[in-house]
Amino acid sequence: MIPFLDLKAQYATIGKDIEAAALRVLRSGRYVLGDEVTALEEAFAAYCGVKHAIAVNTGTSALHLALLAAGVGKGDEVITTPFTFIATAAAIRYIGARPVFVDIDPETFNIDPERIEEAITPRTRAIVPVHLYGQMAEMDAILSIARKHDLAVVEDACQAHGAQYDGHMAGSMGLSGCFSFYPGKNLGACGEGGMVVTSSDEQAQKIRMLRDWGQDRRYHHIVEGYNYRMDAVQGAVLAVKLGQLESWIEARRTRARLYGRVLAGSGLGVPLEADGRRHVWHIFAVRTQDREQLQKMLAREGVETGLHYPVPVHLQPAFADLKLGRGSFPMAEAAADSVLSLPLYPEMDLQSVEIVGALLQQDEFAA
Repeated sequence: MIPFLDLKAQYATIGKDIEAAALRVLRSGRYVLGDEVTALEEAFAAYCGVKHAIAVNTGTSALHLALLAAGVGKGDEVITTPFTFIATAAAIRYIGARPVFVDIDPETFNIDPERIEEAITPRTRAIVPVHLYGQMAEMDAILSIARKHDLAVVEDACQAHGAQYDGHMAGSMGLSGCFSFYPGKNLGACGEGGMVVTSSDEQAQKIRMLRDWGQDRRYHHIVEGYNYRMDAVQGAVLAVKLGQLESWIEARRTRARLYGRVLAGSGLGVPLEADGRRHVWHIFAVRTQDREQLQKMLAREGVETGLHYPVPVHLQPAFADLKLGRGSFPMAEAAADSVLSLPLYPEMDLQSVEIVGALLQQDEFAA
């Protein structure tokens, strides 16, 4: 059996440190925010090369608060991609704004910057590029467009911890960047967690208040806020794991390179690392026109796979009110119909990568 992800294997390598961190919190009597979360925030800000990191309870909350702090409100429009996890668009809807989708670059799966300007209207207030699968979007072009039209850029880096664009860390290039620490992410909590990073003092102050009932000090509520605080156990656990993140990234990159070699000539569409990027390979998604049969074959051989994502956001019933039918974003729809995520995690042995590659060397599964 080759699992898609094996969190037990990760735990086996750092279990004692995780347990010690959690026990330290339990004995402290301080279970929400506190010193453990502050220490994580400081370490993560330094890692991302920004001034501030504000810990929250989920990546979705991070996106919600970052957009609010950027001044996006009811009736505004926010440009993003339809090929993403639904939380990206949901966070936009939470504040009464409208997600405006732009099709993707089929080579990187990220938003196509050449299509952004045609989607801008007088109501547009922000762009949310998603660094999908662990590779950063074309940030130079996106930031240039944003400056031209006076728009905020909020990076959805929920799948891109440690990714780089020409040496710049994910989350550090826009007004703010948002991360998820869902357990399956490259940096995952033992539960839920999220983070907003920014070098803006003003944004950081707003987000810190918004995550904690809008108060600037206890029982002094300056704005309407939310209960989006990170719990201390997650802060302590994530601080331990942050120390391992770079080695895990390199392990992922090694396995992704091996996949690239063993899948050469397979006929499958193999993902690429764009020039000037450091892809951190949260997901290794190949493309095939016979996905169902390929997935069934792998399952018979004991190989777990995933689908990220089989239905683009604009075709989800929850967003039917946008009235965007099939054909609205052909590149995103084609990707949704053809991507298949292969097993990839730091502890995956290299022989397993070669086994999966050998199974996929079959002509009938050509892209």
